[in-house]
Amino acid sequence: MTVQQMLAFAIVGVMMALFIWGRIRYDVVAMLALLASLLAGTVSPDEAFTGFGNDIVIIVGSALVVSAAVSRSGIIDAALRWLVRRLTTMGVQLLVLVGTVTLLSSLVKNIGALAMMMPAALKMAKKSGQSPSLYLMPMSFGSLLGGLITLVGTSPNIIVSEVRQDMTGQPFRMFDFAPVGLGLSAVGVAFLMVAWRLLPSDRRATASLGEAVKISDYNTEATVPDGSAAAGRTIGALIGMADGEITVTGLIRGGERRKVVLFDTVIQEGDILLLRGEPDGLERAVAKGGLELAGHDAASKLDLPASRIGVIEAVTTVTSALIGKSAGSIRLFDEQGISLLAVSRSGHRMTERLSRTRLQAGDVLLLQGPVELLPERMRSLGLLPLAERNLRIGSVRKELMPILILAAAMGLTAAGILPVAIAFFGAAVLMIVTGAISPELAYEAVEWPLLVMLGALIPVSEALQTTGGTDLIGAWLSGVATGLPVWGALALIMVAAMAVTPFLNNAATVLVMAPIAVTFAGTLGYAPEAFLMAVAVGAGCDFLTPIGHQCNTLVMGPGGYRFSDYPRLGLPLSVLVVLTGVPLILMVWPV
Repeated sequence: MTVQQMLAFAIVGVMMALFIWGRIRYDVVAMLALLASLLAGTVSPDEAFTGFGNDIVIIVGSALVVSAAVSRSGIIDAALRWLVRRLTTMGVQLLVLVGTVTLLSSLVKNIGALAMMMPAALKMAKKSGQSPSLYLMPMSFGSLLGGLITLVGTSPNIIVSEVRQDMTGQPFRMFDFAPVGLGLSAVGVAFLMVAWRLLPSDRRATASLGEAVKISDYNTEATVPDGSAAAGRTIGALIGMADGEITVTGLIRGGERRKVVLFDTVIQEGDILLLRGEPDGLERAVAKGGLELAGHDAASKLDLPASRIGVIEAVTTVTSALIGKSAGSIRLFDEQGISLLAVSRSGHRMTERLSRTRLQAGDVLLLQGPVELLPERMRSLGLLPLAERNLRIGSVRKELMPILILAAAMGLTAAGILPVAIAFFGAAVLMIVTGAISPELAYEAVEWPLLVMLGALIPVSEALQTTGGTDLIGAWLSGVATGLPVWGALALIMVAAMAVTPFLNNAATVLVMAPIAVTFAGTLGYAPEAFLMAVAVGAGCDFLTPIGHQCNTLVMGPGGYRFSDYPRLGLPLSVLVVLTGVPLILMVWPV
């Protein structure tokens, strides 16, 4: 072993130890590794920053923007609300939730798909009287399996594709992963439909800020405009449009208020309705009844695309400047540029117009305004954001454009017309140009620490190849695999990647393991494609810990999970992935 090889191994070893230690952020660890490689001479100055211009970084960053725009389209949310009202049994609910998040994760970033589905899962758990713990971990594992289906489903697939291009001159295409990914997803989802019984059923979520502040029904008001679907119908019919989840607490007609409203009262154009209910019910009433929510008309004066207008839920603190005042008296929109859509006060039934309601400490407000202004305005007004809740009332965006752009990008790459980097970079730009996502939100959607880590680690991992380190590891693994059949060698690589990824970022795992897998395959006289697929599967299937992947971390609090709960369900699933994945890979990618 040469001095350069020893230095390269030492740097990677210390880097992995720092990743596992977890006290230093992973992007900082990657930058330290790059700096150490420069000082040690294993990476030349000319090659130090080539990683930041690598297609991997462009594809991952662009895919994050595209995923965020698709998530914000509102179409998926609308479909989920329809499903929530119709699914009643635990088995069907779990199948739909896990199956949907698995398929979505093949198109958008898996943590984004999981975040979109979690509100529906929590609502189903509440209605069914079940613990959220029975739903959320299977959904998290399903999102990881779904990421295996397409090139952009998860970062490891993109990196493996680029490694194959570097090694063989031919990258993996968009749906080259599909035969193996779909097979593993089908087997994994079927397993989860039975194995959820291994999970504890008595866990309750960690209390969130939104639960600590008791939120009862919201009070709001809506105008019946000309041509409204509610005009000419009764109050009872409007309540039916919202599936009975709202009440009409008052009606203002011709400037006169009726505090008692009967079910058979006919709604007229120009009426102002005082409504009470949860956000989902209010949203359906406003959308299906063709109503104009109070304050929502002010958004049209902002001359901004829908993607730049946000809705946030905030609680009035004891020091808030709004206490004792109404939105109308302080001219909230004229002075602050934000609108009050609704108010929730425990036990309070609205009897006054929304603009005249004097606010109190503890009131929960639904505010609408430019996304870049909302945080600053809330701080100046003494409001505390309930950031964990995602409400779209008054700002539903059911746009097909993001879906069409994503479909076009995937189609162009699948047909080989455009490289993946160009197609998804173009898709990200089009998302911004068409208003599907604002430039500010696009920048927020990009996980900059992840891109920095990738850019810094690419030359570090390449140093293992240029110094001959991967050849040494490949020869050692070949010695271990001596006498093993090809499926045994493939399983060895998959298990190695699966064992490392709970402690490293899965992208970092692939950057280190993929070149080793290629060398290992070459030493044994096999084609590299099957071994690269094994690395991608192993790195993408982190079912053993809550810390190895963001999806597992995301469900830990809401599901009330403990560290030991993950291997209860994850270990048998990992074994099943190896037993199913190895023969699947060999069938699709013969060596």
